[in-house]
Amino acid sequence: MQDIRNIVVLTGAGISAESGIATFRGPGGLWEGHRVEDVCTPEALAADPELVHRFYDLRRAALAGVEPNAAHHALARLDAAWEGELLIVTQNVDDLHERAGATRMLHMHGELLSALCAVCGARAPWSGALPEGSVCGACGAAALRPDIVFFGEMPYQMERIEAALAKADLFVSIGTSGAVYPAAGFVQTAAYHGARTLELNLDPSMGSVFFEQTRIGAAGVLVPAWVDEVLS
Repeated sequence: MQDIRNIVVLTGAGISAESGIATFRGPGGLWEGHRVEDVCTPEALAADPELVHRFYDLRRAALAGVEPNAAHHALARLDAAWEGELLIVTQNVDDLHERAGATRMLHMHGELLSALCAVCGARAPWSGALPEGSVCGACGAAALRPDIVFFGEMPYQMERIEAALAKADLFVSIGTSGAVYPAAGFVQTAAYHGARTLELNLDPSMGSVFFEQTRIGAAGVLVPAWVDEVLS
């Protein structure tokens, strides 16, 4: 690892599943009983705002019942100790990375504990229910919505992510399906710029073929072991 200085880590639903946060698809998944089109698109918000707001209110409330797991804590330990550049990019909208102590990170798909004004674009911390018609503190419009990047919308901070991938010596993907773009293409971008690539996942992802190395197992086991390797 002596030649590694700049690291980009991508995390997905698999890292939070071990904390008890449901993944998107499959039995017991977030989408069970809801089509994606019903709760996670701009069209859904326009057609049935009450359903969309209620869906995310329930997810926001559920955060109080979960805690960061060993994988979140290991990445926070890496964040605190790594002397090179580090960027943790999460597709997750929960706050478990922050609660574990990570600071060099961003939420590319938005955050449950944030509200977005559909009129002026202001984002503000939000912890309780977010009823339809909630008022924006910045512009006064009754237009707050969940600060979630819906399907069809552009993820946050893509320029920062692309710049980090271009400089990365190592790209690590943790608990992602490899099915959702643009995140699914990060491994190819990083490899194109010369980074080494590693996947840590419960099962091989749809993009496993693009990684130099894939380690299969639970994030709570694999991530602490990998962080130990890096910091040793």
